[in-house]
Amino acid sequence: MATMVPLGPLPRACWTLLISLFLVCCLLLAPGAQGQAFRLRVEPQNPVVPAGGSLLVNCSTDCPQPELISLETSLFKEEAGEGLGWKAYRLSSVTSDSEIFCSGICNGSQMSDSSDITVYQFPERVELAPLPPNPVGKNLTLRCRVAGHPRAQLSVLLLGAGVLSQQLAVGGVTTTVLASRNDHGANFSCRWELDLRSQGLGLFQNSSVPRQLRTFVLPVTPPRLLVPRFLEVGTSQAVTCTLDGLFPASEAQVHLALGGQMLNATVESNGDKLTARATATASAELEGAQEIVCNVTLGGESQETRENLTIYSFWGPVMNLSQPTVRQGTIVNVTCAAGARVQVTLDGVPAAAPGQPALLQLNASERDDRRSFFCSAALEVDGVVLHKNRSVQLRVLYGPKIDPARCPQHLMWKEKTTQILQCQAQGNPDPQLQCFHEGSMAQVPIGIPFRVRLNYSGTYNCRAASSQGTHTVTVVMKVQERNPVTITIVIAVLTILGFVAAIPASIYVFGVHKRRDIYHVNQGNAEFPLTSKTAEEPLGEPPS
Repeated sequence: MATMVPLGPLPRACWTLLISLFLVCCLLLAPGAQGQAFRLRVEPQNPVVPAGGSLLVNCSTDCPQPELISLETSLFKEEAGEGLGWKAYRLSSVTSDSEIFCSGICNGSQMSDSSDITVYQFPERVELAPLPPNPVGKNLTLRCRVAGHPRAQLSVLLLGAGVLSQQLAVGGVTTTVLASRNDHGANFSCRWELDLRSQGLGLFQNSSVPRQLRTFVLPVTPPRLLVPRFLEVGTSQAVTCTLDGLFPASEAQVHLALGGQMLNATVESNGDKLTARATATASAELEGAQEIVCNVTLGGESQETRENLTIYSFWGPVMNLSQPTVRQGTIVNVTCAAGARVQVTLDGVPAAAPGQPALLQLNASERDDRRSFFCSAALEVDGVVLHKNRSVQLRVLYGPKIDPARCPQHLMWKEKTTQILQCQAQGNPDPQLQCFHEGSMAQVPIGIPFRVRLNYSGTYNCRAASSQGTHTVTVVMKVQERNPVTITIVIAVLTILGFVAAIPASIYVFGVHKRRDIYHVNQGNAEFPLTSKTAEEPLGEPPS
C-alpha cells in the first residue's frame, strides 16, 4: 500500500545538501563501487510542471537484481508502482523548483541519478502602478508589478502608444518617459510574456487594465485677484480671480474664501485662461482686517494669492428734525449723528469731536420753507477717509401773500382784445387765488387768455386763501371801446372833404392837359388833314 511520506520542515537547500552527502558516503563505502557497470535513470529529465501540479517520476535500471530503489525529494511523494528494475513515484502539490534523486544498489554497488523540476506559474495579475498627474515637461516613471515563474522566461512590456520598454521580470519593472501635452488622457498598460517554447509548451501573455495619464501645466505665477479694498457691513461686491497659462484649464479647481468662509464661485475657462467670479458680502462678525484667498489647484499642485480687505461699519449720518413741518415762529432743532469714530459736520459746522452729534437750532420763518440742511460724515478706515452725506428738508407753514410786483393793480385794456391777468400768490400750503368784480361778483380768469369785453371794466378784489389765512389786493381794470362815436364822426367828415377836394382837382388837371395839345400844318401835301399829337408822345424840349 502506497503511503504519503511527508518530509520535515527543513528548507529545500538543506535537504539537497543532506541527500548529496548521503549518496556520496554510500558510493564511497559500498564494496565494488568502482566496478559499477549499471546505471540508474530518473525520468523524465528536467521536467516543467505548472505550479501546484503533480508529476510521475520513474526510477529505473538495467541491473538484473537491483535493491533498495528509492526517490529522495523535498516534495510530497507517494509510490505509484514498481517492477523488476523500476519504481515509480507520484509527486503532488509541486509549488517550487526542486531537485530529485533516485538511488539503488546493484551487486553491492551504489547507483544514483538526479533531475531538476522547473515550476512555471502564470502571473495571477499584472498591474501598472497608479499614474499620478504629471507636469508637462517632467519625467514620468511607469512601474509594473508582476508575480510569476520562472523569472528567467518571464518578461514585462510597458505599453503606451507603442512598446516603451521590455524587461525581464526581475524585481520591479520600471521605465521613464517625458510627459507632454499630447500624453494627456493617453492610456498606459503592462503586458507579461512567459516564454516556455524551449520546454515545448509555448508563449503565454496577458495585459493589465490600462491606466489613463493626466498631464498638466500650472504656471509659476500666482493668480490675479481683484478685490475691493474696503467693504461696508451689509454690502456686497464682486471678486474676480484669473490665471493664464493653465493646461487643461477646464480641470482646474478654484477656491475663493473670505475670512475662512468659502464663497460660491462661478468658474469659466477659455483656452488656457481660467476666470472665477464670486460675490463677497460683508457681515458684522467679519468686521475688521480680513483676507480674501484665491487658490487654484491642478494636478495635485496649487497656486495661491491673498489680498487684504477691511470690513467696516459706517451707518451714518442720521439726521433728525424736531418737527419736519412747523408754523413760522416755531423753534426747530436739527441733529446729525453717525456713530463712534465718525466726524460729522452740519451745514458747515463740525461737531465737537468724532462720535459726537452736531446740533443746529433756528426760529422757523417764511424764508426757511423748503430749506435743506446738509450733514457730512467722515470715517477714517485703514488710512483712507470715507465720506457719507445726507440732507433733510424743512417745511414752514405761513399765510398767503400776493406779490404786487407780480399782480399789477391798474390795467388799461381795449375791448375785444385777448389778454391774460398775471397775478401770483405765495404761501404754504399753496393758496387758492381768485379775482371777483366788486359789483357783479363776476370772476375773471387768472393766468389764462380771455377776450376782454366792455363790461369787464371795474374794480376787482383778488383774494389768496389757505389754511393759514387770506390776503387781498385790489385791481382796477379799465376797458376802452375799440371804435368810439367821435372817432367815427371825424372819419366820416374827413371822407366827405376828401371827395369835395378831389372834384376841382380833376377838372383842373383835365383842362390843362387839353390846352397843351400841339398842332402841325402840312404844307407840302394837301391830301393829309390836320392831326393832333398828345403830350404823351416825345416831343423834345417844351416851349418856354
